[in-house]
Amino acid sequence: MQTFFVQIKCKLGQTYAVASALADREIASEIYSIAGDFDIIAKFHVDRDVDIGHFVAEQVQPIPGIADTRTLITFKAF
Repeated sequence: MQTFFVQIKCKLGQTYAVASALADREIASEIYSIAGDFDIIAKFHVDRDVDIGHFVAEQVQPIPGIADTRTLITFKAF
């Protein structure tokens, strides 16, 4: 299992709609609104054979209202 986070920058006024659309897809284990340069952070778990870049490009970035994403790959949980 691979765990990673995606920070999501939303178009103006679209944060709740993006979070709702992401939740409806049932692909993120956790979704939070955050302060700072990005509006949302979402945690994902995928099988080892899944290409994270393709997953984000095909499953996350096409959601309407997303302006930008930043993917954070994890190494070890403590």
